Order: sequence, then C-alpha cells, then structure tokens
Amino acid sequence: MAIEGFSACGRAEMIEEMNHYGKGRAPFLFIIDFDLKNLHCIPLSRIDNDAVLYSINGLTNASPYEHHTDITLVKRPIPYKTYIKAFHKILKQLGEGNTYLLNLTFPTKIETNAPLKEIFFISEAKYKLWLKDSFVVFSPETFIKICGRAVSSFPMKGTIDAAEKNAEKKILEDDKEYAEHVTIVDLIRNDLSRVAKHVAVKRFRYIEKIRTNQKDLLQVSSEIAGELDASYNERIGDILFSMLPAGSVTGAPKKKTIEIIKEVENYNRGYYTGIFGYFDGCNLDSAVMIRFIENMNGEYLFKSGGGITIYSDPRKEYKELIDKVYVPVI
Repeated sequence: MAIEGFSACGRAEMIEEMNHYGKGRAPFLFIIDFDLKNLHCIPLSRIDNDAVLYSINGLTNASPYEHHTDITLVKRPIPYKTYIKAFHKILKQLGEGNTYLLNLTFPTKIETNAPLKEIFFISEAKYKLWLKDSFVVFSPETFIKICGRAVSSFPMKGTIDAAEKNAEKKILEDDKEYAEHVTIVDLIRNDLSRVAKHVAVKRFRYIEKIRTNQKDLLQVSSEIAGELDASYNERIGDILFSMLPAGSVTGAPKKKTIEIIKEVENYNRGYYTGIFGYFDGCNLDSAVMIRFIENMNGEYLFKSGGGITIYSDPRKEYKELIDKVYVPVI
C-alpha cells in the first residue's frame, strides 16, 4: 500500500534506511505491517500532515481540534459458528503440540457516525495513528521503548470487563489468563535477549484500566527490560526486525504459530498487529497496532482478537473479541 510522503521499501532496504537515520540521529517515524511487506520510514520533518497524523505518548503532528460528535458505534461481529470453526482448528494444533498459544483475530463490521480522522482526534490512547483513506489505530500497547541504553517491552495479555464483580481478582487468578501471560512474557524476554543484555522482568501482571465509549476494561501487562550497547542507534532497524512480528499478537513458538494463523484466520491482517513508532534522535518509542479500524472500500472493519490456549473457553474468547471493538472516548 503506497502512503503519500513515505518511502515504501523491502525488508533489507528498510533496515538499512532505519540504521542510516539512527546513525545520523535524524528523527523519523516508521510504520511496519504484520507481514513485514508494507514498510515505511520517513524523517519527521517531511511528513505530510494531510496524509498522516500520529500521537505517540504526547509527541504529535496534529493541531488542536474541537469536536462536537457524540460517537455511535454499531457492531456486526462474525457469527459464533465461524469463530468456533477456527477455534477447533487451533485446538487441534494445540493438542498436537504445534503451538502453545495463538492469537486468533477477526474483522468485525462496524457502523459509526464518525469518520476515521475524527476518531483519531476524539479517542484517548497512548499511541494513535491515522492514515488518510486507510485506517486509524488507537493502541494502549507499547511494543518497545528505548531511553538511553535501557530497552523495555510491555506485552499486554488479558482483558476483562471492569464492571464484573471482583474483576481484577478474577482475571489475576484465572489459570488460563495466567498461563497465556507467562507464555508471552517468556517469548518477549527471549526476543529482547537477542538484542540486549541483562534482560529481566521488572513488573509482572499489573493492571491498567481502559475507558471506552461503551464500558471500562481492565487489561493486564508486564514490563520486561534490558540494556543495549552504546551504539544501538546505528542498528535500530536490525533491533526492531529481529523482534517482529510482535509476540503478543502472534503466539508461541512464533514461527510455527504464524503459519497456523495464516491457515485459520482466512483474511489479511494488513497493518493490524504491525507496529509504528518514532526515533527522536536519542530515544525510541513504539506501539503494537491493536484497536484498529480499517476502511475497506468505504466499509469500516474493526480488527480484534485474543490469545487461545488449551484452557480457553470459546464463548469467553468470542466475547472478548467483541468487547475489544470500542473507541476509547471519555
């Protein structure tokens, strides 16, 4: 997919370009799709604000915006029978030991009174990105952050309706959720160990509340950290691509699980579950592209999903997929 003002290149060229900008300490924005095929990198100073808007933990190219829309959102999820068919295929793979955890996703048709650009402005999220005529993402999940030589990742696994009785206790004591989270933490720790030293889990399974236009959700994250060498900026591309796709939206073992995902999902994730972020010349911040609405020939699709393990209850997983279809508007 061509993006106005962005260079589109192959993997090797993208890595070289990111390393080049990093070595020169030139600030740049990057957008990488799930399949590592649509790759874009551009200096912040050359971004066309009419084509791309971003907000990354306060860094933004968007001007102040006043809105008066009370957003409406109607969901048209896939039938449960479609979901359960894919679910059973995954159970078979789990039973054969081909995967231990797989992040199953589907697109949900939605109807809303707000265009994607307006959703960018009215949504509340750590990470936001809008591409003209293409998609908007409002993600709560950090991929990696680099500050000085310290590198951290914050995988997010586990979601529950905050209104449920004893919701926090329930999700933290759920055996399936615990097993899923441990698997992803271990996977991310291994990914970070490829590029950093002294990798360790700094915070394990802490709770964050997400406020939406429909309900509040509790989400569970962990923090894994390590130390990079002093010249890490010269190999930013190598560091990022060695960890992609993100483990929290694939599963374990990663390579085989990705093969299974492509067999059972039967649709193109595109930029959904890819990453985007920026390098400011010294530090780097990036997000996993979840909470994602795509414009497909004038029809809006909200892509969402969740992790499946041998302990998963398909009804709960189907409900979680639908619960994640929201706009975080206060």
